[in-house]
Amino acid sequence: FLWSRPASPGEGDRLTAEVIRLAQDAETELERQKELLRQIHRYSGLWGGRQRRGVRITPKPPPPPPSLAPPRLTDPAGTVLPVLVMACDRSTVRRCLDKLLRYRPSAQRFPIIVSQDCGHAETARVIASYGDAVAHIRQPDLSDIPVPAEHRKFQGYYKIARHYHWALGQVFRTFRYRAAIVVEDDLEVAPDFFEYFQAAFPLLLADHSLWCVSAWNDNGKEQMVDVGQAELLYRTDFFPGLGWLLLAELWDELEPKWPRAFWDDWMRQPEQRRDRSCIRPEVSRTMTFGRKGVSHGQFFDQYLKFIKLNDRFVPFTQLDLSYLKKEEYERSFLPKVYAAPEVRVEDLQGNRRRELGAVRLQYSGRDSFKAFAKALGLMDDLKSGVPRAGYRGIVSFVYRGRRVYLTPPSDWTGYDPSWS
Repeated sequence: FLWSRPASPGEGDRLTAEVIRLAQDAETELERQKELLRQIHRYSGLWGGRQRRGVRITPKPPPPPPSLAPPRLTDPAGTVLPVLVMACDRSTVRRCLDKLLRYRPSAQRFPIIVSQDCGHAETARVIASYGDAVAHIRQPDLSDIPVPAEHRKFQGYYKIARHYHWALGQVFRTFRYRAAIVVEDDLEVAPDFFEYFQAAFPLLLADHSLWCVSAWNDNGKEQMVDVGQAELLYRTDFFPGLGWLLLAELWDELEPKWPRAFWDDWMRQPEQRRDRSCIRPEVSRTMTFGRKGVSHGQFFDQYLKFIKLNDRFVPFTQLDLSYLKKEEYERSFLPKVYAAPEVRVEDLQGNRRRELGAVRLQYSGRDSFKAFAKALGLMDDLKSGVPRAGYRGIVSFVYRGRRVYLTPPSDWTGYDPSWS
């Protein structure tokens, strides 16, 4: 039926999505009824046996049928962590999927779900070529979105937000996963990508001051990270995205108020962040190869294409990551930062005072932060007053081979959203 009649643009995809939805509903109902029949047979046998022995019983009602969804295991080591790949019209999604499949330690533990928007036929063929190795779902609504006149050129950002809303809804509402790792179709992952998220997941469950784990360091250019400390992780108040893990509980919170556009900057607003932090690595576990996109390459040529992708495997699941819990982190990280000798930006640029080792450069306001960041090659934009990769206003990086902390005064009292 779908292929034997002409369809208007988008109609075929909508019909396909509707047929798939109906088939899934029917399959779910059949499984539910089969389980009920099994329970009836089981309880009938129990009832008959006890009746024959003259025992009066009041049978308990059968438990509700089990969900077809993955079990919400209490053991974090056994929880299924799907990877949700957000795709649109990049046939180069193959590069992303090849690396995910190459490094994935377990298909059962890390199923890959590719959610495609845009209806791009060539990209769909690439995804289909992987067969059962990935699940391919398609965002059914490909219509244009009414936007304010001044946002006409931002239509793409509205469609991206709509796609994220639908795809995350599928993962957490339809498939009922406990957590999910979200990547985009222009990301390549590191050899220990899965190891990193598997190790950090219990931390996300245990520490309610965390709301995500990210594979990305915004200031992760090769000359600005210590590749010899690839195991080093940080807390950050900046939502990094670009390969990130969230819990179903966070989606419960965000879904009802999900924005119509610019979802990542919306996540960085105080109303959503609510003083929570993310975990991020010293050396990124993702890198982006997608210059073309709705942002038209913003930041790509200056920063993103230089991000260092970790190339050695770190056995994170064998390491003690408890130092990242809020109380312990602030007890160790903050004194270390403010004990570092303070220097001037000229000392850093002139490569002077090398004998000091790790040093601190202090900014006093928005303008001095941006001036120092520009001078040292950091990303200088602020979102709701939060610097990229910053924690309590502190940005840690490597400059000319030594550790530098760009910090506010030690009596810092919080972010000022007017700095954005």
